[in-house]
Amino acid sequence: MRSLAFISFYLIILPIISKEYNILKYGAIGDGRTLNTSCIQKAIDSAHMQGGGQVIIPTGKFLTGSIILKSNVDLHLENGGVLLGSINTNHYEKRGYWKALILAKEATNISISGRGTIDGQGQKLALRLDSLFHIGELEDKHYNFVEKRPRFSARPLLIQITQCENIVIKDVHMTNAACWVQNYDRSKNILIESIYVDSDAFWNNDGIDISDCSDVIVRNSYVNASDDGICLKSHFKDYLCENISIENCEVRSSASAIKLGTKSIGGFKDIHIKNIKVFDTFRSAVAIESVDGGLLENIFIDSIEAFNTGNAIFIRLGQREKDRPLSQLKNVHIKNIVVDVAYKRPDYKYKIQGPNLPFFHNIFPSSITGIPNAKIKNVTLENISINFPGKADKGKAYLGLYRMNQIPEVIDKYPEYSMFGELPAWGFYLRHVEGIRLKNIQLNLKDQDYRHAIVMDDVKNLSIERLITNGDNKSYQVILKDCIENNIQDNIRVKKL
Repeated sequence: MRSLAFISFYLIILPIISKEYNILKYGAIGDGRTLNTSCIQKAIDSAHMQGGGQVIIPTGKFLTGSIILKSNVDLHLENGGVLLGSINTNHYEKRGYWKALILAKEATNISISGRGTIDGQGQKLALRLDSLFHIGELEDKHYNFVEKRPRFSARPLLIQITQCENIVIKDVHMTNAACWVQNYDRSKNILIESIYVDSDAFWNNDGIDISDCSDVIVRNSYVNASDDGICLKSHFKDYLCENISIENCEVRSSASAIKLGTKSIGGFKDIHIKNIKVFDTFRSAVAIESVDGGLLENIFIDSIEAFNTGNAIFIRLGQREKDRPLSQLKNVHIKNIVVDVAYKRPDYKYKIQGPNLPFFHNIFPSSITGIPNAKIKNVTLENISINFPGKADKGKAYLGLYRMNQIPEVIDKYPEYSMFGELPAWGFYLRHVEGIRLKNIQLNLKDQDYRHAIVMDDVKNLSIERLITNGDNKSYQVILKDCIENNIQDNIRVKKL
């Protein structure tokens, strides 16, 4: 990881050397009713024009619309200080593609710090937008008629930082977003540390989104989000999410906890993820997706503990648009993973739960799937332990091994662990993979499952060293169809179709 230690040290000292600009001296009133946008902006502008400083949000609830963070300014929220987002949509501005409460574009040396709170009043704001649509003041293009709510792009974020450099987000509490909580776009040298995200206010409440950024550290943080927890995205073909470290975080999600994708135009490179605890998560503990023509390579994941989650590992290479080049997904190493997969939906306590599927199914296995003309390459899974509930019922859904050719490719579909429908494996399903090493894999069944532990189709250069399948008494642990160049330990029970 190049230069990250230097980046974190440089950024941490930035707020300490700043002169203070208390927003009270600029006329702000912390009663939760008075609009303070202009007062807060005057304090930021004063600090910026005088070479930099720390803008203080003291104890109180300071109602505001969009504020623009500028170079060499630290926005510091004292304990008990609240930035309260307005529910008047006219109070929000854009910098880039999103409206947000806190905006920055093409700034350097910026930070948001302190133990105060950024509260977007997201549900009230989103419902205000919904009302505006129904009285004819929100255009049709900003409304999702299928989901019957304003489109995510019409709802303001808490934080949108675009094309900035040297950024610190430290200690703050973020809650109640109308859409994504925070997005960092085409920026570099970012430290996100010890933040607390609690946002189950409305749909699409991604906890942390990092889009086409380089040299990023996310660490020691808690995320509770009614959508993806910590998510890397790539929207531009000339950019990558590159040289990123995510470590020592706890994530609860009504989608996937740690995700690379779905948007993956430029891609992802040199990503290190370590020491993550996941709980009550509806979809995958780890989702790695390259489906929009980008490059995804050199992904290292170490030490994930996931309890009460819908799926353990989902790795997908696809091609959603025919006019884009084929995606690439290679060199992924995942080790030291312990996951407990739930039988009932794991996000039942959420206000905004993940959507139910429109078909009957049994518990889905983890999966690693490419497409016929673009295989996933060089994946290592090492020291993996996954507990599955079992209880699969042929009466609910059944796909026998003789029907494996009927499993759809769904090359152009949105990637999700449930995308293929019912699968013939309970532990792992692999298809269109070249170079896969499974070492010290333990798959545990709590109750019987009629399916086999691992099913592979069109897999080349396969290595399996030490596979344990507890609770499964079938004659075969691994089913291979059209798999060649295999190196499998003799004591592993394999059947070739």
